[in-house]
Amino acid sequence: MTTTQTGINIAEKPSPNEKTKQSLTKIKNKIIVMSGKGGVGKTSVSVNLSIALANKGFKVGILDVDIHGPDIPRMLGITGTLELNENQKLKPISVSENLSAVSIESLTNNKDDAIIWRGPMKHSAIKQFVEDVEWGNLDFLIIDSPPGTGDEPLTVAQLIKDARSIIVTTPQEIALADVRKSINFCKTVQMEIFGLIENMSNFLCPHCNKAIDLFGQGGGEKTAKAFNLLFLGKVPFDSNMTVCSDSGTSFQNKFKNSEVSKTFMNIADQMAQLI
Repeated sequence: MTTTQTGINIAEKPSPNEKTKQSLTKIKNKIIVMSGKGGVGKTSVSVNLSIALANKGFKVGILDVDIHGPDIPRMLGITGTLELNENQKLKPISVSENLSAVSIESLTNNKDDAIIWRGPMKHSAIKQFVEDVEWGNLDFLIIDSPPGTGDEPLTVAQLIKDARSIIVTTPQEIALADVRKSINFCKTVQMEIFGLIENMSNFLCPHCNKAIDLFGQGGGEKTAKAFNLLFLGKVPFDSNMTVCSDSGTSFQNKFKNSEVSKTFMNIADQMAQLI
């Protein structure tokens, strides 16, 4: 039995059963995108990594396990509810030829309804998203989790034993302090960390073209080096990202030559080495 320093048993929920294992056999790589702190742009990283991989021709699914704040449908510009296929399995909502998505919001009639659930119900919902969704053959399943090291990432770690994590931070110390907790969470639950991304690393002034460090400089890369982790790259701050996220428009398709798009494509190239 493994416990955290606070004495909480991390094996308190059941291990994956045969049904879960069978559902996962068709998925080559499972990547959970984590952050120790909210507001670092983790969901936009999840969305843009998924789009970058799909644009490279990989079959990608994105699973939104942020039960209380599911933003994936809005960022991807998808609507509607999940339907059952002839095998009574849930069908992911198609975003493009190579990308499909599942979110708790796609099971609710009103997207503004609050999900007032405790741990066991969240665990059951995530388990259903793994077992009862017809994902098909995927090269990547990108799992967007809420900030912190609570129920949702713990459930993923227990159900998807071969999941790897990508940890997202911004450069400033207050974010990095929480990132170190995410790193230690992964070590505790024996989840391999694929790498670390520094988001909102700087802002390129549209007037003078000078890079401005809004949240400090180099913290993500230093943390990756300190923990001997792969540093995947720095994603610049771009105000157009906010506009695209709010409107459900693909930033990368609209601004293909931007530094942000180039960075995500470079990270996707690194992820492609897993295939």
